Amino acid sequence: MNHFDYNLLRVLEVLLEEQSVTAAASRLHLSQSAVSKQLAKLRETFDDPLFERTAHGLRATPRAMQLAPQLRQVLQQLDQFTRPSTFDPSLSQRQFRIDLVETAYSLTYPFFMPELLVQAPNITLNSQTWNQESIAKLLRCDIDMAICSREWDERSQVHINTLSDELNYVELVRDYPVCLIRKDHPLLKEKWDLETFLTYRHLQVTFGGIEQWLLDEVLGLQHQKRDIAVNMTDFYSAMSLCEQSDLILCAPARYASKMVRHFELLTLDVPVAVEPGAYVLLWHKHFDLDPSHRWLRELIINSVSLEG
Repeated sequence: MNHFDYNLLRVLEVLLEEQSVTAAASRLHLSQSAVSKQLAKLRETFDDPLFERTAHGLRATPRAMQLAPQLRQVLQQLDQFTRPSTFDPSLSQRQFRIDLVETAYSLTYPFFMPELLVQAPNITLNSQTWNQESIAKLLRCDIDMAICSREWDERSQVHINTLSDELNYVELVRDYPVCLIRKDHPLLKEKWDLETFLTYRHLQVTFGGIEQWLLDEVLGLQHQKRDIAVNMTDFYSAMSLCEQSDLILCAPARYASKMVRHFELLTLDVPVAVEPGAYVLLWHKHFDLDPSHRWLRELIINSVSLEG
């Protein structure tokens, strides 16, 4: 251990998470042979196989499982120890990893990205769509930050208070659901209330790794539910279908206001009383003192909050 290469710990961490040399090599941007050689060095260092091959990939040995919790703590301490004390965005070539819910792109990127390109022309943002693994990636510090939807309504299963204590957040903008219908929809001749809302079939878009909307949770508490005819994952396609059918589409109001101009659709209030939710910027507390991370957080928060 006198000449131990601490970069090997990064390899061990990724192998523990991926349980595959191929997947680990992809994440580390290394060849499979390079990862295999580093695994051999790790086995020699810890005098343990660390992983056993199975039909479903690698399986960590008891020794490797014992090392796992200490490993993350050591790597985070090393990150803090080597973190630069100053940051000049004009000289930085840092790559940030960000997960966002689909509807957050149009509400955030157009407002902070132009200034980012001026201040830091060589910085790169690698964005991926928020999914059910995004929280885990935040907790592992695999991504730098995320923008997702959270609720303030106490009846919601994704209330903002359910976030892990390991994460920090800042509310960017608040939002609430609205109904979209085609311009000559038959319900326009009826009284718009909860009964009418539930009479017609609905088109639902699931996004952000959330299977059920707050309004459905609230309706469930009242022993009522919407008749969902179609589930989709793309709002643009859903609005196109809504325009050509009698289906009712519920969508976040801010996103809908930007998109509805491209369709022959009308907007109605949702006849279900819910508290507005929020788009929140999330990050692991591990990054609190990182000057480059703080610079990007503040740029996003200030730019998007001005818009909101």
